[in-house]
Amino acid sequence: MSLALVLVLVGGAIGAPLRYLTDLLVQARHDSVFPWGTFTVNIAGSLVLGALLGAASTGAVPEAVVTFAGTGVCGALTTFSTFGFETVRLLEEGSVAAALANAVGSLAIGLLAGAAGWVIAAALA
Repeated sequence: MSLALVLVLVGGAIGAPLRYLTDLLVQARHDSVFPWGTFTVNIAGSLVLGALLGAASTGAVPEAVVTFAGTGVCGALTTFSTFGFETVRLLEEGSVAAALANAVGSLAIGLLAGAAGWVIAAALA
């Protein structure tokens, strides 16, 4: 088994329960149909991955850290499948505005968070 595979496995073993627990914690604090837990983990993961890649672009973070934290932890922390499912569920329940806000907001803010993470980390490195 390669080192990269082990790093991804261990990172995923951290990211998946972190996603689950964060989703539970965040969603419990909101009384709405909007999937705040999934939104939170996806935006946080985008920010962290952007920062990792920004730091790696300057040589401040080694490839093994990107493999572990980026592919493993962030890969398991963020979830496109749940985002898609929850958006469709909102549509099926008739919450068109919430579905649109989830889809557009997740993509736009996720991209902005990733870019912000990259810029901040690259500037600090």
